[in-house]
Amino acid sequence: SHGYARWTDIQNDGAFGVINEPFKGEASKGNFLEMKNKFLARRFKLLEQALVIEEQLRRAAYLNMTQDPSHPAMALNTRFAEVECLAESHQHLSKESLAGNKPANAVLHKVLNQLEELLSDMKADVTRLPATLSRIPPIAARLQMSERSILSRLASK
Repeated sequence: SHGYARWTDIQNDGAFGVINEPFKGEASKGNFLEMKNKFLARRFKLLEQALVIEEQLRRAAYLNMTQDPSHPAMALNTRFAEVECLAESHQHLSKESLAGNKPANAVLHKVLNQLEELLSDMKADVTRLPATLSRIPPIAARLQMSERSILSRLASK
């Protein structure tokens, strides 16, 4: 609702207050805003990468590219499953880390680093996918709808 990369607007929106939670205890530090902005930008970038990769996987599935185990789409698929598993099995850590649990915080940082490495590997996998994938018309073109109308249709259901 705020537009692409409008971090400040998103941070200041009460509806997204949860993204400010991890920084409640850090507000007194001098470089607080810079630290918070860097952290959020990094997380949004990871999310954006994951969405791009998810779209690539969807296109790969659309072309039935899951047959050949040596195909880059298969490596992507495997890594995507790892990302999902890692995220789901450790989702409780952020709450515990917020509550001041130092061991949980340490594990959370390790998990976030693992996720970042996996996403980086997936980015490399995406570049190895055949060019035919990029020639599939995007979903908006296939549905003959704008991205905005697709999003509003999804949101209204």
